[in-house]
Amino acid sequence: MTTNCIKFTSTDIETAKGVGSISTLTFDLDITVEPVASTNPMAPTHRVLGRSPRGKLVECGGIWKKQNKETGADYYTLTIRDHGFNANLGKAANQDDLSLQAVIPWGPKDAA
Repeated sequence: MTTNCIKFTSTDIETAKGVGSISTLTFDLDITVEPVASTNPMAPTHRVLGRSPRGKLVECGGIWKKQNKETGADYYTLTIRDHGFNANLGKAANQDDLSLQAVIPWGPKDAA
């Protein structure tokens, strides 16, 4: 699998499990994502799990469903806490498979 992608078990991202990897110049993680069942509208849709140095699966972030304020379209964001990493999920380049989502990093907005 290519880096910076998550392969979900179905195109219904909100309820699907997934596996993937995220690589940057400072970290390289193989991840597993598991759906979260919650009635809290602020809860993530998924837990993001990575491997500890000793090989244990540990929660390291989450995926949230958001809505574009201008278009009303739904999209997903991903956070890896310990690395301050934030990204959106989107259709992977040159792919028609909507269950394969690219991890598209974005940095914090500059304080003006």
